Amino acid sequence: MSHAKLTAQLYTIRDFTKTIEDFDDSMQKVAKIGYTAVQVSGIGPIPHNEVKAVTDKYGLKICITHVGFDYLQNDLDAAIAQHKLWDCPNVAIGSLPNTYRGSEAGFKQFAKDATAVGKKLADAGLTFSYHNHSFEFVRFGNRTALEIIYAESDPRYLMAEIDTYWIQHGGGDVREWILKMKNRMPVIHFKDMVMVDGQQTMAEIGEGNLNWTGILEACKAVGVEWYAIEQDVCQRNPFESLKISYDNLKAMGVD
Repeated sequence: MSHAKLTAQLYTIRDFTKTIEDFDDSMQKVAKIGYTAVQVSGIGPIPHNEVKAVTDKYGLKICITHVGFDYLQNDLDAAIAQHKLWDCPNVAIGSLPNTYRGSEAGFKQFAKDATAVGKKLADAGLTFSYHNHSFEFVRFGNRTALEIIYAESDPRYLMAEIDTYWIQHGGGDVREWILKMKNRMPVIHFKDMVMVDGQQTMAEIGEGNLNWTGILEACKAVGVEWYAIEQDVCQRNPFESLKISYDNLKAMGVD
C-alpha cells in the first residue's frame, strides 16, 4: 500500500471552474468520486477566500497550485499570503516562460532565477516545483534542457513536479526520472498515454501503455507525497476521466 495520497488536478476540469457556482458544483463532484485533495490550476477569477471556503466545505485540501512565474517574481508577498490562506504548502509553475526557451543559456538563467524565487518561498515555509512538458528534452551537447534545469538549480529551492505523460512524450524514461528526483519531488503528475490513429494521446491512468507498477514503485522509493491526477484532454466527460483514474489507482493499492 502506498502512503502517498491522490489529488485531483483541477486543470482537468478547467471548463467547469470558471465561476464560484460552477466551482462549488465541481468540487462536490470531485469529493463524491473520493478525492480528498485538489491542485488549484486553471480556475476562473474567484476570490481566494471563496476558493478556500468551498474546498473546506467538501473536505478537500489544497495541496499544491500552478501559478505564473511572473506572479512569483513580481508579487511574491501576495503569492505567499494566498498559499498561507489556503494552508497550501506547495507552489508550482505549470511551464517555462517563453523568454527562457530556445537556448542553453536561457535554461541556465531560469535555473538561477527559479532558485532565487524558491529560496524566498522556502523562507516562508513553502516548496517550489517546476512542471515539465516535452520541449525540455531538446539537447544541448550531452544534456537535455530538463537535466540542465535541475543540475543548475539548488535542489533545496527548486523541486520537481515530474509529469509522466510528458516525460514519455519527450523520449525520457519515466521511472528513471522519478528516481533522479529522490527527496526533491513532493508532488508528481500522473497521466497515461495511448495511441489513437497513430497519435500519442492522453488517457486515464491504467487505460494506456505506461508502466504503472514501475512508476508507483519508483514514487514510493523517492518519497513522493501526492499523486496529482491530470488529463489535459479527455475523450469523455472529464469528471468520468477523473473517476476512472481514481478507481484504477485504488485498485493498484494507492491510498
